[in-house]
Amino acid sequence: MLTIGSIVLGVSDVPRATAFWTRALSYVPRDEPGDDWVVLVPSSGHGPGLSLGRSDVPPQPRPRVHLDLYATDAAAQAAEVKRLLALGARRVDWDSYPEDPDFVVLADPDDNLFCVIDTSHP
Repeated sequence: MLTIGSIVLGVSDVPRATAFWTRALSYVPRDEPGDDWVVLVPSSGHGPGLSLGRSDVPPQPRPRVHLDLYATDAAAQAAEVKRLLALGARRVDWDSYPEDPDFVVLADPDDNLFCVIDTSHP
């Protein structure tokens, strides 16, 4: 049986991305980070890794794959969005929100899109 070991994001600045994602997710580098590659793992030891690899390719405006980060309810979602914005994320003017969305679209400092989901939303 296969399991997801690591999700890979292309980034233009590995040290900057490492600083953002380690604070955003409470992850730590598995090994000594390099300037072009690092694997981050949960500090708790449970969950998939997040690998950051140097890329000169710009992010897709509508990526086929992205991260969904789960919050327990609307208040936690709002608090996490505020925290992530303070860490360097930015809001994305997403034109495809449904009428009553359970998600907020953000971009990391390298413009990789990700969502913060209110998992209590019906």
